[in-house]
Amino acid sequence: MIAHKLTDSTIQVIKKFFEFYDLLNSDDSYHNNNPEKWLKKFQHYHQLPSTGQVDNKTQIKLNEFMTGYTLYNVKKNDELYNIADTFNTTTQKIITANPSINPFFLKEGYQLIIPYKHSLIRTKICYNYEIMKKNIEGLCKRYPFLACDTIGKSVEGRNLYRLKLGDGENQVIYNASHHACEWITTPILMKWIEDYCEAFTMNASINGFNANEIWHQSTMHVIPMVNPDGVELAINGLDCITVNKKWLKKWNQNNLDFTKWKANINGVDLNRNYDAEWHAYKKLEKQLGIIGPSMSLYSGKYPLSEPESKALADFTKTINPRLTLSYHSQGEIIFWNFRDLQPNESLDIALALCEISGYELGEENLEESYAGYKDWFIKVFKKPSFTIEVGKGVNPLPISQFNRIYEENVGLLFLASIL
Repeated sequence: MIAHKLTDSTIQVIKKFFEFYDLLNSDDSYHNNNPEKWLKKFQHYHQLPSTGQVDNKTQIKLNEFMTGYTLYNVKKNDELYNIADTFNTTTQKIITANPSINPFFLKEGYQLIIPYKHSLIRTKICYNYEIMKKNIEGLCKRYPFLACDTIGKSVEGRNLYRLKLGDGENQVIYNASHHACEWITTPILMKWIEDYCEAFTMNASINGFNANEIWHQSTMHVIPMVNPDGVELAINGLDCITVNKKWLKKWNQNNLDFTKWKANINGVDLNRNYDAEWHAYKKLEKQLGIIGPSMSLYSGKYPLSEPESKALADFTKTINPRLTLSYHSQGEIIFWNFRDLQPNESLDIALALCEISGYELGEENLEESYAGYKDWFIKVFKKPSFTIEVGKGVNPLPISQFNRIYEENVGLLFLASIL
């Protein structure tokens, strides 16, 4: 038996499983601080040995919930509505996930992708890289028209995923989680992708935006997690990291609590690593007390020194988009300018984004106005680029803010693609 690591994120997923299927009972509060109890409960429900360890069979069931689908081989005399009923899903979801089938004449032995009925993106958990990875797999199975690839890898070799929606001429790039402790921005983009894809299959509208019309008008390139190593560190701690492990504690002021960590695992602030007044910011670092790798604000040895920032810059050059959005937290502010290099239309677009979201127009202070992705894009491309600061409070923002933040940004994400 191969035992997989039982992380806090895994336990949160298990709890959400029971919440979703309304399987919680009055004594479950007893298990709140006992991960093994939750895991044994999950195993018992699935008629697995209640070992309290994540063995291969348990991992398969966890994967099914996180990816939101299972596989089924068609049997003789099977009919689609019976299969849908067996798996508590809908025929429409099965047809969408299997576009090549004839729903009236199922071929015996054909392997079907069976999407579960529940929404895939979990929005009440600490959303780490591993959960995102499983969710991306599930989204691509549910919606085969959703394109997915990678633009590079992180310091520790985690994928930098790109999800592509639409086939229109208007190209835009959206990204999130440059900063590790701002991981709440990733499920915002992931949930939006899920809702957009579902609306596209139903020829529906969201917040007044018709999904099919936008699909054929714009192409959105979404990089939902620019800093996957940092997010893993911020959520699951040092045990999930191998590179620079002995240094990370020192860079974190000898603290093993990494929840406020912003940098990648080289101790470089990725949003201070772009070639936009980078050398001027390097001089400012000393005034800020930054003398080397740190939990935040260290800009690296040279511009684009980090694989994550370089990958995003290289990808951006390849796409040459009309506009970019970078998601950060917090402040409910939209930043739009850099050294007066932005085009004249940037202010009008920023005001439109403020109006639809309810956010304010921002002016960056000294340390915020250097070497960011937005700054670099404006400097190099002379096109509109915006930093969207979601939520209010102290990072990491509580996940309880998710629903409000999401509602504020759904329309913004559609509008930005067509301006």
